[in-house]
Formats: sequence, C-alpha cells, structure tokens
Amino acid sequence: MSKLGYIRTSTDKQLTDRQVNQLQAICDQVFIEDGVSAVRKKRPVYNQVMEVLKSGDVFVVSSLDRAFRSSLDTLAELEKLHQRDIQFLSLTQTFDTTTPDGKFLYTLAAALATWEREILSLRTKEGLEAARRRGKTLGRPRKLSNEQIAQARQILEADFYSSITEVAESFRVHENTLMRALKAAEK
Repeated sequence: MSKLGYIRTSTDKQLTDRQVNQLQAICDQVFIEDGVSAVRKKRPVYNQVMEVLKSGDVFVVSSLDRAFRSSLDTLAELEKLHQRDIQFLSLTQTFDTTTPDGKFLYTLAAALATWEREILSLRTKEGLEAARRRGKTLGRPRKLSNEQIAQARQILEADFYSSITEVAESFRVHENTLMRALKAAEK
C-alpha cells in the first residue's frame, strides 16, 4: 500500500510549501501541479497520479479543494477511486469516505468548496466591473508610453540599419514587447 500525495496551486505565484510539508510527512511520493485551476479539464499531473494509483493505495491531499472544486467532479472521482479499491484522505477534512457518515461529510465539504469557488468568482467579476466603471485601467501596466512607441517608430523608419532588437534594447524591453506595442499603436 502506497500513499500518493497530490498538490495543486491555481497560479504559479502560489507557494506549495505548506502542502509539501504536510504531505511529505506521510506520503511515499508527492506530485505537484503548479498554476492549474482545479476546474480545468486538462490536469496532466492529476491524471498521472490517477494512473500510478493501484488497488489498496491511498490518494492524499492537504484539502479537498486542492483536487476537486466541483461537487459533481468530487463525487464522481471518489466513486472511481472506490471502484479501484483506492482510499481517499484529506488532511484538513478528516472523514472516512468508506462509511456512510464519512461519505456524507465528504459530499457536504464538496458542496461548500463549490459554493466558495463560485462566490469568489462572482466577487472578483463584480470587483473588476466596479473598477472599470470608475475608469480604472485593468491588467498589467504598459511597458512603453505612447511617446516611446512613437520614438521607436521614428528610429526604425529613419535609420535603415537599426534593428528591432537594438531599438528594443535601447528602451530596455524585449523585442516582442516592442513589436506588440508598434502593432497595437497602428490600430
């Protein structure tokens, strides 16, 4: 019997340290999936763990929402695990999913995780819309001002020997950044 741990972060900026510490203490092997939303259909590391798990093994996560975020997905995946005689263990929600009471608590936790994700998504959308209405520019700040883009265009048009790479270096940006800015300014 092996205990295989699965760690997932939604963005590559989230740290896995807490999950790693929890799972390494009890797991034979830990799999890490960085920057992948649980609701994405393609989760290669998760699929890899599911392929490695054998009858009698234990699938371990630090929290239920690290593996699943949809109630339906959570219940379907648990059923698949049980059909293969694989146990499920969540370190923060300690319930035995092989018992009726444990399965009930598991179902409630799945519903709460789905609700939490949907509420967070709704609040984020509402916040972004409110910011747009206030005239906020959303997204990453531009690297080049309109004046810098105009200067770059002048240099490239006036000096036949200047390359896009040289001009980009003079503005301390990558050549792809400069090219995108030039194309966007044409529109």
